Amino acid sequence: MRYEVTDADTATTVGSGDVPVLATPRLIAWLEAATMEAAAPFAGAGRTSVGTAVRIRHLRASRVGETVEVTAQPPSVVDGRRLTFAVQAVDGSGHLIATGEIDRTVVDRERFLAAVSTPGGER
Repeated sequence: MRYEVTDADTATTVGSGDVPVLATPRLIAWLEAATMEAAAPFAGAGRTSVGTAVRIRHLRASRVGETVEVTAQPPSVVDGRRLTFAVQAVDGSGHLIATGEIDRTVVDRERFLAAVSTPGGER
């Protein structure tokens, strides 16, 4: 997935810093979107995946106007419903700007929504 950093993506706008560069929370959202797409083949009918853990190192700043490509490598071995993706982000110059892992868990969509809709619902 490829993105262009805009003013809306900066740490200043997002509130995670006071410099006009790509905000770490926005970068993580882009990486999570890549894992969601990569998790789709593991989910099946009536199922989806939800993010459960993020371990990211944001290594390099990206200015407004720069492009960022994010990728998520599916796990080679699946541990039950838990999926751990190796993720990375690379800027348009080929520099690694982030690396890490994101965990997702495959859930039944209806059961999950019912549990979160009910106060004190079982998860």
